[in-house]
Amino acid sequence: MKYANYLEAILNATTESVLLLDPQGIVLVVNETAASRLGLCVADMVGKQVFDLLPPEVALERRHQFNEMVQGGIARQTEDTRTGRVIWTNYYPVKDENQHVYAVVVFAIDVTERKQMEQALRASESRYRSFAENLPLGIIITQDGLIKYVNNASCQMIGFAPDELLNREFLPLICDADRQRIANIHQRRMQGEAVPSTYLVGMVRKDGAIRQWNMHVSTIDWEGKPSALGSFSDITDHQLADTALRESEERYRTAFVTSPDAINITRLSDGCYIDVNEGFLRLTGWTREEVIGKTALELKVWADPADRQHLVDALRRDGYYENLEAKFQGKDGRVISGLMSAHLMRIQGADCLLSVTRDITERKIADDKLKLAASVFSHAREGIMITDAAGTILDVNDMFADITGYQREEVVGQNPRLLRSDRQSPEFYTLLWKELAQKGHWYGEIWNRRKNGEVYPVTLTMSAVRDAVGAIQNYVALFSDITAQKAHQGQLEHIAHYDALTNLPNRVLLADRLQLALNQAQRRKKRLAVAYLDLDGFKLINDRHGHQVGDQLLIELARAMKLCLRDGDTLARLGGDEFVAVLIDLEDLPSGAPMLRRILTAVAQPVQIGELTLNVSASLGVTFYPQASDIDADQLLRQADHAMYQAKVAGKNRYHVFDPLQDNSLRVHHESVERIRLALSQQEFVLHYQPKVNMRTGRVTGAEALIRWQHPERGLLTPDTFLPVIENHPLAVTLGEWVIDSALSQMESWHASGLDLPVSVNVGARQLQQSDFLDRLKEILAGHQGVDPSSLQLEILETSALEDISQVSQLIESCAEMGVTFALDDFGTGYSSLTYLKRLRVDTLKIDQSFVRDMLDDGDDLAILEGVIGLASAFRRHVIAEGVETPAHGAALMRLGCDLAQGYGIARPMPARDLPAWVASWQPDPSWADRT
Repeated sequence: MKYANYLEAILNATTESVLLLDPQGIVLVVNETAASRLGLCVADMVGKQVFDLLPPEVALERRHQFNEMVQGGIARQTEDTRTGRVIWTNYYPVKDENQHVYAVVVFAIDVTERKQMEQALRASESRYRSFAENLPLGIIITQDGLIKYVNNASCQMIGFAPDELLNREFLPLICDADRQRIANIHQRRMQGEAVPSTYLVGMVRKDGAIRQWNMHVSTIDWEGKPSALGSFSDITDHQLADTALRESEERYRTAFVTSPDAINITRLSDGCYIDVNEGFLRLTGWTREEVIGKTALELKVWADPADRQHLVDALRRDGYYENLEAKFQGKDGRVISGLMSAHLMRIQGADCLLSVTRDITERKIADDKLKLAASVFSHAREGIMITDAAGTILDVNDMFADITGYQREEVVGQNPRLLRSDRQSPEFYTLLWKELAQKGHWYGEIWNRRKNGEVYPVTLTMSAVRDAVGAIQNYVALFSDITAQKAHQGQLEHIAHYDALTNLPNRVLLADRLQLALNQAQRRKKRLAVAYLDLDGFKLINDRHGHQVGDQLLIELARAMKLCLRDGDTLARLGGDEFVAVLIDLEDLPSGAPMLRRILTAVAQPVQIGELTLNVSASLGVTFYPQASDIDADQLLRQADHAMYQAKVAGKNRYHVFDPLQDNSLRVHHESVERIRLALSQQEFVLHYQPKVNMRTGRVTGAEALIRWQHPERGLLTPDTFLPVIENHPLAVTLGEWVIDSALSQMESWHASGLDLPVSVNVGARQLQQSDFLDRLKEILAGHQGVDPSSLQLEILETSALEDISQVSQLIESCAEMGVTFALDDFGTGYSSLTYLKRLRVDTLKIDQSFVRDMLDDGDDLAILEGVIGLASAFRRHVIAEGVETPAHGAALMRLGCDLAQGYGIARPMPARDLPAWVASWQPDPSWADRT
């Protein structure tokens, strides 16, 4: 279909008449030029005998010549001078593999203007003179890639003598940029494929200069072998004339098609519409099919017959009419005020009327809007300033005076620089004016100075007002004093980032500071330490003396610990009696030890609160960055937390350094199988849910159930801290079935409250490989009759699915009969193949977050994403991307065709109780709305 559109565009773009006939002379394809020259339209010609459309005096002769050409299979050429113009018509037979003619291509070329210029060429090259005389055309015939014939024009255009070109390869004459493209087209043409016959190509002259050729290529029989005949015109020197003609035609067509005014053309002989533009259809409400061939009287376009009579009288008297105000009626009966101009013209020999109508109803509305704008200007609650193109103030409103303290007469004729506060640098204003020039508007916050010298913040919107030719006439600035909002914003930011009790940074600000410290450590090639501190004995003080005393103790200890740190270090309170210190710019690991000891000493000092003398100590865990492997801020905090736990186990009032090399063995030791079994029996495991959304539509499509361990000492633990311990243990199956059962129970609870949301559950390899997996799944589903099995999706890792693909494939089919679907998780990280994807009838492919995370910077990851999305489309699978962390990731995925996503940029995993409110309030990022 794409090449068909290309062919149609090429045919209609050429100034030559082009027809495609079958062996009986029936018109199969015709371009608009050919139809126009015969005084017909394309639709009237297709399917007709071409000879029936020709004048009788030449039809019989053309039919005889055509039949001879079809029978002999030899191209023919005719010349027609009846109209005073010299028209060459070339008939080229198109043959199948048996050399039978199954179609005929006809080119009709008006060679009147070039006939004398190319007389010598036509005499010597009579076989191809129809091409040579249409501008200084070059003709080259190639066979098996070698040049077999060139005319003088070709030699002149390319700078070689004929004997230098004959039997020489043609492709090396084409410039590097176009050579492969032309080679591909030629190969496809010689194989019988339908390819464009006209295209531009850069040709390399003998002197090395590259000339732009317009090339028309067709397949002919040359000395008994298929060959390519190319006609060439060097458009480098004729570009201005051709461009002027094309631009003239394009200007008319563009003006006709894109004009917001209603334009229509009617025949005077019968009053019928022969063409209308989109503006006419928008104005009247009619469709093109309803209008073409009808008259204005039939459509009842004229609301007042007197208006029509005024037009008729003027046309009879003057042949045109300008600016007739008239009433028109749309299809729905709506009356429209229009301003109409009409001129007589001839189209294809027929007298026609070209009418242009502008809807002045909108102009009147615009006038009303201008009046309203003047009222808004006077009464607006924003300051408004209007300047000329040079920046001189022309007018201001009353609110301008209220905000700035300057009266109108004090600023008119002045430059807005009198408002500057000098808080912004000259570069700021340079960028402001650059964006204003490029985009026509600028919005942002800026600091100004009042007449009394007071500096204050404003939100400022500046817009450039252009005249009809696009030149800037004025600038309009609207601004509001946001002093109160800024103060309130500062209060909110402080509340959002600082602990209300100790005024230390909270968890949110700690995350920002820690990430900044990581980046700084990389740049400076220094180390940093993260120390996680928990008070020993604080709970006893709280229980014995009350929270008020406990809070005062925390305030004093926070002050004491902060004094132990340097400028640039950070001390944050996570909550309760837990603190984190970030120590930056350490030369080596031992250099952080003195500060850690000072912190422990400071905490252990007695604190006097009223008449009470209180003593606590601290257990402190510390980890360092960088490490041998890549590690992020969250992992550093978990390591420090883990080390703090070790300090408590070792006797408290000390610090313990995290050892990455021993981490795995320590984790296995402290999160043993029996501890996990105990956690399951004591209901310490919970499910959090991470939403899945359609970024394009904004619909929440489901949620993924993710297990968490609510550890009594260590808090909420993610699965990477305990699932590896039981990966190959039967307890993994028990825990996996608990997850499915719990998720179904939650779905029933949501359903009862009006929320129906599909949920996906991860199924481990060991659980999936159980022989009774299907039976156990049926039993669990039977215990939750309120859940539709189709709302449950099981996510399996690609690697586990491939361990026994036959068994997993059968299992998926069996579950599908129950309504349960499958998703292939972390797709692309295993041994993906088309065979596996074909055999595994999963419903969804989940793109691993490792590819999504770096897709904006890593071309390989982007290529993998394109491949996975293409595979999903080819195999009719849904595809969802994990790890969408920013709006930019989402926008890039949508451009690739992946609309479904989940990740921290959308929502973090949350407790079940929080999900309904999130679903009700979630809105997609505004930048994604541009992709719908």
